[in-house]
Amino acid sequence: MRHEKLYLTDILEAADAIERFISGLSKAEFINDELYQSAVLQKLIVIGEAAAKLPKKLQVEHDEINYLTVDRCYLPSDKAT
Repeated sequence: MRHEKLYLTDILEAADAIERFISGLSKAEFINDELYQSAVLQKLIVIGEAAAKLPKKLQVEHDEINYLTVDRCYLPSDKAT
């Protein structure tokens, strides 16, 4: 299993990427551009996968984060694996 710091790094890098992707875009531009939507979705999936693999102890220590919501970034088919 990877160290928790690596999962946290994955989360931060994915969030930074989303910020770069949508910076300067209007809501309408985002809604009408499948490429941007796909890029953001992929990074949300990365965030969800990494959050789900964080140790429960870390989740308990940082209960200000709703991990259940973050964990929902998985695609349904990924949840089974």
